[in-house]
Amino acid sequence: MFIKHLSLTTIIVLILSSSSSFTANAHGEETHEKKIDLFMGAQSEAAKAVSLFHQALRTGDKKTARALLADDVIIFEGGGVERSADEYASHHMLSDMKYLAAIASKQLEHQVFTNDDMAYSISRSKTTGTYKGKKVDNTGMESMTLKNTDSGWKITHIHWSN
Repeated sequence: MFIKHLSLTTIIVLILSSSSSFTANAHGEETHEKKIDLFMGAQSEAAKAVSLFHQALRTGDKKTARALLADDVIIFEGGGVERSADEYASHHMLSDMKYLAAIASKQLEHQVFTNDDMAYSISRSKTTGTYKGKKVDNTGMESMTLKNTDSGWKITHIHWSN
């Protein structure tokens, strides 16, 4: 056999040279950057409900903000949990509204994926300003799930973090 007559060193050199030339030829100078649409699905009806909810919080519109939440919404934020729209509306919503009215927020990314009557929304935003005498400069992340009901898209879950 041919391999019997080759030295171990020759075999190793052949293997390494063939694999490295294959790798170089297979990939060449190409890059593997994947273009990501940071605002994918942002024009969908579910995305419009999320945007309307944010706008209602920023402008202090309690009625609209509450109407966009499912009665049994679960909200996670800062290690805490609120287990209904009424609990959130009577407690944390007011402080969220005061905070959002005092600072500037710029949306960096918002992607919404819809499947039949369910949707999920993921977003990142940059908030800056001063609140209660403290400088604010955060990148926040938000995920939401929504359900399409007879009265439109309702937010069923929110998770906020920064």
